[in-house]
Amino acid sequence: MAETYLVRYVGGPLDGRVDTLDGVPVDPRSTVTHVHLHGGPKIVHHYDLQYALEYGCEYRLREV
Repeated sequence: MAETYLVRYVGGPLDGRVDTLDGVPVDPRSTVTHVHLHGGPKIVHHYDLQYALEYGCEYRLREV
């Protein structure tokens, strides 16, 4: 039975989002880019990978 692996997002518009994977990602992306399109200007947020021993990894909003 494979353990579930959690990926959490901290800060910005994805704050509190949790993705559940079937296992540990072989090659996780070091940065996730979230593009928000809402009829106005495009807003881009960058999240950088950090590991959390308790549950897997998390992506934290990059400070500007």
